[in-house]
Amino acid sequence: MIHFMIMALTMKVPHPTTMWFPLKRTSLSSYSYPYPKPMKMSLLNLKTNTNASFTVSAAAQDTNRKLPILLFDIMDTIVRDPFYHDVPAFFGMPMKKLLECKHPTAWIEFEKGMIDEVELARKFFKDGRSFDLEGLKNCMKRGYSYIEGVEELLHALKQNCYEIHAFTNYPIWYKMIEDKLKISRYLSWTFCSCSSGKRKPDLNFYLDVLNLLEVNPANCIFIDDRLRNVEAAVEVGIIGLHFKNAHLLRQDLSSKGIDISEDKNQEHSS
Repeated sequence: MIHFMIMALTMKVPHPTTMWFPLKRTSLSSYSYPYPKPMKMSLLNLKTNTNASFTVSAAAQDTNRKLPILLFDIMDTIVRDPFYHDVPAFFGMPMKKLLECKHPTAWIEFEKGMIDEVELARKFFKDGRSFDLEGLKNCMKRGYSYIEGVEELLHALKQNCYEIHAFTNYPIWYKMIEDKLKISRYLSWTFCSCSSGKRKPDLNFYLDVLNLLEVNPANCIFIDDRLRNVEAAVEVGIIGLHFKNAHLLRQDLSSKGIDISEDKNQEHSS
């Protein structure tokens, strides 16, 4: 019995009031987070409860915590995705041909942290052809940039003290994004597929997020450019917004009561 109590204590999430925006990081390696297991809410619980009710601890109900919590996809929601825009040219082939030639699961395995970049390079193409891995990484780095208008929106949300987390399907190369764009000024790299071993739209990934944050799903807003991922969020009770552009997202957030007013006298540190 004592053994199980010790295990439970080691899996306990810090009190949400300590998660004040933005979360401070001491190094990029600290961006990887283990997820508490077993989950407090399972898919079985979800299927037997049409309202997707969620048992939230007293800590999560602390009135000092600003709600709702905002969960942002990264690629093509906050950051331009070079894979679709630049990588085909790097390999000298159109996207259709690239999709035909590449291994069907290698990138997914890389995103889930199942293989490292060396193994990715070995199996990226079905026929096993070699390529310049460092050249590909440099191509990706050059292509990372903020989607138009999104950085200004994140800055406004930061000024209004919202708790914001990345919730993204991406490999360990998210660190290259951080190196270039310093996104951690605005949000925490909390939920990355390479750390969790799960990818959206796997419902268990969404449930892990809710369990770690200790929050009712109705107190979360999730933004993603992929409609299927948004639909999965809605399935577990999270408010989902389909990203199209920064202007429309501002309107959508405002309609949900999110304060995106910005103090023009406060310097925007870019």
